[in-house]
Amino acid sequence: MPKIEKAIFAGGCFWGIEHIFNQQEGVLDAISGYIGGTKENPIYQEVCTGTTQHAEAVEVTFDSEKISYPQLLDMFWRMHNPTQVNRQGIDVGTQYRTEIFYLNPPQKQLAEESRAALANRGKYDKPIATQITEATTFYKAEEYHQRYFEKNPNAACEIHLSEE
Repeated sequence: MPKIEKAIFAGGCFWGIEHIFNQQEGVLDAISGYIGGTKENPIYQEVCTGTTQHAEAVEVTFDSEKISYPQLLDMFWRMHNPTQVNRQGIDVGTQYRTEIFYLNPPQKQLAEESRAALANRGKYDKPIATQITEATTFYKAEEYHQRYFEKNPNAACEIHLSEE
């Protein structure tokens, strides 16, 4: 029997994060959306202004018997630069911040331990900027954002899964 859980990550362009997570065995679905802001039911055009304070994020539904939350955290760290504040590559704005939204105390603890371990490895010459925040309401993004790379194979994004 699968053990279904959810996790929420923000780290720049949600198209790339969603695409990478959707390719992983054990991930049942990853959807693009918005979280961490002040407006109910925000739309993309509002989020892009920065006035809603939402982050572009991805809600990952996974079978923890096949892929663990720590494995998802490891992938998250490898798909973006966690030292950049309010940007990833050419994408700039508070909606592109790096943030982990935990859904329960064990996720918070694992995220904090994972962030500390990354900082202690000395991979980056800048501090890790990723915030770890209790999840608020996650709003699914408009349908045209879902599985964007499958619908638009020539689209570009700064998010890629590195080997380390």
